[in-house]
Amino acid sequence: MKIVIAPDSFKESLTAAQAAAAICRGFAQIWPQADYVCVPMADGGEGTAAALVAACGGHWAEATVDDPLGRTVNARYGVLPDGSAVMEMAEASGLHLLAPSERQPLHTSSYGTGQLLAAALARGAKQIILGIGGSATNDGGAGMAQALGIRLLDAQGRDLPRGGAALAQLARIDTSGSLPALAGAHIRVACDVTNPLTGTHGASAVFGPQKGATPAMVAQLDAALSHFADVLATAGLPDVRQQAGSGAAGGLGFGLRAFLGAELQPGIEHIMAATALPDKIAGADLVITGEGRMDGQTAFGKVPLGVLRAAQQHGVPVIALAGSVGSDVHTLYAHGFSAIFPTVAAAAPLAEVLAAAEANLERTARQVAAVWQLGRNLHR
Repeated sequence: MKIVIAPDSFKESLTAAQAAAAICRGFAQIWPQADYVCVPMADGGEGTAAALVAACGGHWAEATVDDPLGRTVNARYGVLPDGSAVMEMAEASGLHLLAPSERQPLHTSSYGTGQLLAAALARGAKQIILGIGGSATNDGGAGMAQALGIRLLDAQGRDLPRGGAALAQLARIDTSGSLPALAGAHIRVACDVTNPLTGTHGASAVFGPQKGATPAMVAQLDAALSHFADVLATAGLPDVRQQAGSGAAGGLGFGLRAFLGAELQPGIEHIMAATALPDKIAGADLVITGEGRMDGQTAFGKVPLGVLRAAQQHGVPVIALAGSVGSDVHTLYAHGFSAIFPTVAAAAPLAEVLAAAEANLERTARQVAAVWQLGRNLHR
């Protein structure tokens, strides 16, 4: 019996590795002799760097950067054996760095992400993989560009302050002071969403509210990002505002493409290739995947769908476990999931639910294994 366990992290409670281990323990209570292959996954958000460092045998480096509000934090990034770097923008510019009362999407900045890129370039990295999930920002990557020496100027020639709201005052850009190392660097972006920069499906409208934006702020930020894209296009930079993924991370996807010529790809593809997940699934009897919440959005490039597609290539059934499920989770069955199980045992305050995530996941995995065993016995 071969069982492949390939979950994403369960946000704010378990890393992907911890989730995989909990599932493995639960299944092993019923199937102790099975061959378990644990492959922690990620899709460009939390855990992306850790998954690649583990898969490739890399090590960690650290840089001092600014958080979304300009406070100093230490952020780590991975250095792979070939000298390339892998990092997550959330280490420098993530929502988890702010208390709920500090979520200020008009002013938060991706400046620290630019500093993290600069640190890797200073170490000699020519290839950088950047995961851009979990952002606290809505500045179109403007702060990132500023940290890399690109000046954003108002009509009086003054440098713009950080944050998305200030982009409404942008008059011109000056790239003459950008870091020379950028010229020889290739940046690949691991992205888990396909939203454009602006509009009803753009960065501000879809993701702004979770970062603290009111409806009025959403409209203000969307207009500022649209103006930002107009100025860049006038300056001769590519107008990529409507390309899939440009709205990721508050528009950081747009900034990375426009300023740095970065290549955006679904994050799950990076991780599956690096971990050789399709090869590990070959010959398996069952695949278990999951994430903290599964709903209709799971179908748009999230880990469970990527794992499902890899398993389908080998005709292996897939069961998913999720901390919670949305009312539209039933739409995922059409993609081919055999079953999707929520793990929360009972209604409780969020803090208690998160604290019990590991025990809940292990218990649910044990129950799923027992039901699967019963089904196999009935079909003998």
